[in-house]
Order: sequence, then structure tokens, then C-alpha cells
Amino acid sequence: MREALLVLEDGSTFRGRAFGAEGEAFGEAVFNTAMSGYQEVLTDPSYAGQIVTMTSPHQGNYGVNDEDRESRDVQVAGFVIREASRRASSWRSRTTLAEYLEAAGVVGVEGIDTRRLTRRIREAGAMRAGISTLDLDPESLGARVRAQPTMEGADLASSVSTARVVSAAESIGPPRQTHRTFRVAAYDYGIKWNILRNLAESGCDTELFPAHTPASELLKGGFDGVFLSNGPGDPAATTYGVDAVRTLIGKLPIFAICLGHQLLALALGGRTYKLRFGHRGVNQPVKDLDTGRIEITSHNHGFAVDPDGWTRNRPAGDRPVEVESAFGRVALTHWNLNDGTLEGLRCIDVPAFSVQYHPEASPGPHDSGHLFRRFLDLMS
Repeated sequence: MREALLVLEDGSTFRGRAFGAEGEAFGEAVFNTAMSGYQEVLTDPSYAGQIVTMTSPHQGNYGVNDEDRESRDVQVAGFVIREASRRASSWRSRTTLAEYLEAAGVVGVEGIDTRRLTRRIREAGAMRAGISTLDLDPESLGARVRAQPTMEGADLASSVSTARVVSAAESIGPPRQTHRTFRVAAYDYGIKWNILRNLAESGCDTELFPAHTPASELLKGGFDGVFLSNGPGDPAATTYGVDAVRTLIGKLPIFAICLGHQLLALALGGRTYKLRFGHRGVNQPVKDLDTGRIEITSHNHGFAVDPDGWTRNRPAGDRPVEVESAFGRVALTHWNLNDGTLEGLRCIDVPAFSVQYHPEASPGPHDSGHLFRRFLDLMS
């Protein structure tokens, strides 16, 4: 077995075995707590620029297929696991996890103590990292890790966005739902294909627009609503997105998730900040204050919206439930029950709402799939 080395920017060193492609990769070290869905993780554009560690120890047991991708390509910078299955046991499988990574040119590392690595990230925070099958000297690899750019200030949405305006059908094929009710313009900051599937099955005819598209292009297109997608990078660095959203607010109904949620908040005059180690997994409990329900949700984000980012009048220490923006009142509707992070908002005076998590989650959970129906109601 080929040897592989992983080094964090603080000097922490992990030796393991290489699987997938030979070579090396650099990125932000993060971890995902899902027990399944590794193919969706690998192909999620929001993971661009990140080396992902899966906390569940055994990965690859059901192989890789053609249906579960969230984009055309593997998006992660590198992949780190405890043990890779040598055999794929599923009638849907087309190849093994190792073969999939090798074909994509992505370096994977197995055989390391992923529990120790995850604890280090939780204690010290997400940090730069490098993995290599070529440079096995911790000092040499560590020096090059510390020379890499940080995630703060990084605009990565441009690198994963579509290069031209395309219909959703060009990405996901003909929709199962044939009755078209609404025309939706979706800003592609790194959109997941299952979002397009959910929009199609809800009756939306969706067109994808490059991340840098001026808002004027959407406003003259006769659309019923705008969707702001997920994506990688620092939302504060995605200034073109903030400018476009600010122009669209109040003119068309808006539904936004993940990076789109953060861009909407910035356009409303709020702030964002970097989480210590982020939320990545399918087991985050979120309370919806509008309904009183608690939903188990899927997350993939390293930044969050600051609930204290708006000027408001309230007793010090109280958690805000409503703030004032240049576009009127904004209800802060969704809250993470693990750490109190703001997870969603709803504009009261203009038609727009957003959540930080993924209502289209594939393979799941599906507790928040109803948000697509809420978007339809907003457009109605």
C-alpha cells in the first residue's frame, strides 16, 4: 500500500494509506458527521477548496453510481476516511469509491485516526491542511500548507458556477413532474442537482444563471421567482452576489439556502462570520419559530449569519426575533438547537425567505422539504 501524509497548519501530523489518485492536495480541513451519502459529499460544489474527513469509519460499502451525484465532477480537494471498502455491494453501483477518486484525480487517505483528527479540528477550529503521497516529510509539507490562502476572504462561487445560462433539464435531464407552474431563475453559486430536482417536481421550470449575472438580466426575463443557491467560500467576499440580491429584493419573490441565505442577509444589511469548525452533517436540530416544529436538517457551511448584525432596539443579551433592514422588517425564524446559530430568516414587508441548511438533502433527512412548497406559495 502506498503511504500518505496529512499535515494541519498547526503541525499536527497523520500518516495513513493512499487510495484514489496519487499526488497531493491543499485546502481547508473539515469534517462531516453523516453515516451515508459520501458520493453526495464528494460532488457537492460547496466543498470546493476543502479536504473532507468523514467521521463514520467505514466508507464506500455501496459503491458509486450515476444517479446520486450532486454535480458532474468530484468537488472536494481531498478525502480522508478511516477505512475504504474494497468491495461495493449494491445493484446500483458502477464503480468503487477508490476507483471513483482515482478517475477524478482526487487524493484520498485512509487508515488514519479520524476521531483524533476530528477532535483536533473541533478544539482548534477548521484550518488549512495538505495531503500528499509524494512529499512524506511533515516539515516540508507543513511549510507549504501554511503558505496556502485561508478560506476567509475567498470567493469560490465563481469557480464552480455555470459558465452560461442553461435550463435545469440540461443538468438533471427531463423532470419527472411535467406540469409547469412557475418560471424560476436560479443563481448558480455551486447549486446541487437535487435542488433542481425538487424545483422541477414542485412544478418549476428553472434556468441556471452564472454567479456574476447582473440582476437586470433576471428582471427582464419574465420570471416568477428567484432562487439563490448554496456554494463555497466566504459570503462577504461574494460581493457581486450581494449587489445582485440587493437589486432583486422586493421586485421578485426570493428563496435562498446556504450561501444564498448569507448573501440575502448581507443584502439586507446584516453581517456574516466564520464558525469555529462549521456545520457539516445530516443531524442538526433546527427550530422553526413560525411553526414551533423542530426539524432534523442537513448542513454544509463554515460561515453563518450574525443575529447581532443589524441595528435594533432590545435589552442586552436577548436573542432577537425581528430586526429592521433597509427593506423593512425581517423575522429571524430558524435557530440551531445545538449552538444557537441563526438558521433562517423571513422578510415581512417584501417576498423573501431563506434557510442556512438544505431542504433538498440527499440522501436525507427530508423534514424541511416543505420549504419548496412555501416558495410556490410566495410566488403565487
